[in-house]
Amino acid sequence: MACWALANYFKLDLNIETLLKLALVHDLGEIDAGDTFLYAKDRTAAHHAERQCLQRLAGHPGNTISDLTELWEVQELGHSKEATLLKTVDRLLPFLLNISNEGKPWKENNVTKSQVSGAHAFIAETFPEIHQWVMHNIDEAVAKGWLSDD
Repeated sequence: MACWALANYFKLDLNIETLLKLALVHDLGEIDAGDTFLYAKDRTAAHHAERQCLQRLAGHPGNTISDLTELWEVQELGHSKEATLLKTVDRLLPFLLNISNEGKPWKENNVTKSQVSGAHAFIAETFPEIHQWVMHNIDEAVAKGWLSDD
């Protein structure tokens, strides 16, 4: 829903059907495997667990979606505007949570400005307006003591 809302808000030229399919498939993997903290030292296990989930679902006799695994790969590895917006929103939602709760998870996990900036850097190329907003809020979080300035 957030992807769709941002696409409409910024009047992005996207295929909304593709965007929604990618978002649904993305969430399937995380529902089964669990979501991994963005700043965890090792996130590779989550990627493999999500892929296994989608392969299992794709092979289920009740599955009628023939391109389920392909859609997951597109959202995971793709570079289309739809896949990039999905990745952007996937990063923005926890970012917004941190902003709304005064950086509590950032502080509890000693997350630094460079970690947050690095995790959101890819947004600059495709969605510069969103990236500018993120960077402004990162600077604000540092000024308020929610992130350490490394």
